[in-house]
Amino acid sequence: MGMKNINIKKLFEKKATGNVIILIASILLIYLFISLYFTNHLFFNTVINGVDVSLKSHDDAENTIRSYIKDYKLKLIERNDEEEEITGQNIEIEYNEKNSISKIYHVQSSFKWISSLLKDQKYYVDDLIVYNKDNLEDKINKLNCLNKEIIEPQNVSFKYSDGSYKVIKEIYGNKINKDKLKAAIEMSILKGEVKLDLNENLCYENPKYTLCSDKTFETKSLLDKCVTTKITYIFGSKNEILDGNIINEWLGVGENLEVVINEKAVKEYVQGLSKKYDTAGAARNFKTSIGKIVEVTGGFYGWKINLADETKALLENIKLGEILEKEPIYAQKALYREEDDIGNSYVEVNITRQHLWFYKDGKLITQGPVITGNPNNGNHTKLGVYMLNYKQKKAVLRGPDYETEVTYWMPFNGNIGIHDAYWRHSFGGQIYKNNGTHGCVNTPLYVAKTIFENIEDGTPIICYEE
Repeated sequence: MGMKNINIKKLFEKKATGNVIILIASILLIYLFISLYFTNHLFFNTVINGVDVSLKSHDDAENTIRSYIKDYKLKLIERNDEEEEITGQNIEIEYNEKNSISKIYHVQSSFKWISSLLKDQKYYVDDLIVYNKDNLEDKINKLNCLNKEIIEPQNVSFKYSDGSYKVIKEIYGNKINKDKLKAAIEMSILKGEVKLDLNENLCYENPKYTLCSDKTFETKSLLDKCVTTKITYIFGSKNEILDGNIINEWLGVGENLEVVINEKAVKEYVQGLSKKYDTAGAARNFKTSIGKIVEVTGGFYGWKINLADETKALLENIKLGEILEKEPIYAQKALYREEDDIGNSYVEVNITRQHLWFYKDGKLITQGPVITGNPNNGNHTKLGVYMLNYKQKKAVLRGPDYETEVTYWMPFNGNIGIHDAYWRHSFGGQIYKNNGTHGCVNTPLYVAKTIFENIEDGTPIICYEE
């Protein structure tokens, strides 16, 4: 019984082995038959220059391509849902009988056909067709998309409103890059493609920066920062407020979305402050010691904004979005910031009367006769409001034809100043017209001494005529 079971088992094993061998042989035979088929046929999923030639014989494939070329049309998909068409007839397209399609037959080795079941077999033969290039050039030149009114592409823009900036959407427009369009059309025709989306193939000139660009957010942020600036300029009891409502008019955005501050406009604003609040050299109505009110012009005493430095500082304030109260940067300051910037400490020189008064804190400290510049030889003491530059004891005054030592020297206009004159025995009257100075104000020793001992640098010195 045991022997019988062993024989049956061996019999089944032999039969199973035989079946496997038969199956393998059958599969191999089928594979060889199919490989034989593909010696002159193309693989599954084969596309050549846009034409599906799967499982076709080499001759049939070429005929199919010929037929495809005969009825070829390329549809151009343009912006705003517009379409145009270039047909094979337009450009005299033909199958090139001397093409190199045979290279594909060699690439598709018949024994490798199984791979085509799993992977698309797409090929491009660059000499598959010929066409009339002049005709294509002419057809491209006449396309509507190249002959309509051009809307230029525009980057995002920025608009100031209620203290901040709104971003205005970019404009794509319809401007085409003709070289890119021509290259895309030629390649589409060569590849046998039937659709060309001009937008997807980057044939249009597009804005560089859009709502989604990182640079857009950076620019908006910087613009918003600039218009948060609030500068309160202090001019004594008066002030001027500069904020985003003015600053936004000075801001621009360059082609690379860089924020540009109009430096000329900033300078003009500072010049406006200077014109309104500077007093250096301005005409002043001055009440004299004899009770007359005279208009004094000239000189350089007073407030004077440093235009270059303040413009530079203001540009920096705006870039940083600063909120602050400040005085402008001055090239020169006066003693007071009110309408009467002379105040009640000053030296008054009445050239008509050849007399001087010196007041300090409203109190007359000294007065006396003087001799001023000789008007008959061009040395007239210049009119105007000046200020004491400094004071020096025992100074030597030098000129083209003189060298003189004085005890008290108080210059107020370059090398023009108030000083004693030991060589003179009388002062005042009309002496100055014939025996005047080179422009200085000569005083008796006691007057010079009293002024010297009480005057401070920067004290106004007013020279006028009635």
